[in-house]
Amino acid sequence: MSSARNTGMEASAAGDARTSRTHVPSGMTSFDHIYDQPDPRAYFRALGPLDYQVPHHGQNIFRRALTACGQTVRTADPVTVLDICCSYGINAALINHEVTLDDLYSHYTSPQATELTTAELIKWDRSYYAARRRHDVARVIGLDMSANAISYARAAGLLDEGFAENLETAPPSPALLRAARHTRLITITGGATFLSDRTFQRLLAGVHVPAWVAAFVLRTTSYASIAACLASHGLVTEKATTHTFPQRRFTDADEQRYAIQAVTAGGEDPYGKEADGYFHTTLHLSRPPEDVRAFPLTDLMPSL
Repeated sequence: MSSARNTGMEASAAGDARTSRTHVPSGMTSFDHIYDQPDPRAYFRALGPLDYQVPHHGQNIFRRALTACGQTVRTADPVTVLDICCSYGINAALINHEVTLDDLYSHYTSPQATELTTAELIKWDRSYYAARRRHDVARVIGLDMSANAISYARAAGLLDEGFAENLETAPPSPALLRAARHTRLITITGGATFLSDRTFQRLLAGVHVPAWVAAFVLRTTSYASIAACLASHGLVTEKATTHTFPQRRFTDADEQRYAIQAVTAGGEDPYGKEADGYFHTTLHLSRPPEDVRAFPLTDLMPSL
């Protein structure tokens, strides 16, 4: 596979949403410059050559999780998804439309896309996604500290609501809490490295029903504090053990050395994964105990 990697223009803001995405671990390459552009073309141009692909892995698993979540509530309304670190609405595009991540790479790096202004790209995207809209769509709320990314994703019709807020540094706005109160699935494909239990504590305190949390976490990162926070809200976290999911190629030998050292220090084996040139992620799925029993993790995992 050769692919890579969160209605209206307004986005609420808490603090300066244009600050650095976070504290990038020493040894990892920062991609801050691609996350707050007016549109996602720089994102796809930068990450495509590195084969960034976690949203591809998330697409099938998130759809299966949504189907299961829909069976746990008695309502005909769409299931609400909260995508943390949503950037330009990539997960929303993959969940609700008949597109693949490779399709999006081709779309945003095409000669036609290159020639458009951001306003023209938004108009083209609204038509592009409308023609590929699935019948079983979820209601997707986006959360990201990059205001431009949120504005683009809303204008392109990918997010139902979007919020440019950083819950690591400030509590959620009342508008975000209202929008997220009926969330059934929280998704994360690109931000667990930069998050702490603080974000989840602040979000889950306002969610009215037990939500599932599906997070693809780099093997260089510990998920223990977040899992402990989720446990305090009655959620059981399972870690997928059958296989890992490639994230992207390393940018250089120094980044690979960092990853191998971090993975080894965490008690994992880098052989065949980081040692072969890619960051790898592990799926962590947190749910109420009754949902763990009703929907085994192995049934939600893709067959490899």
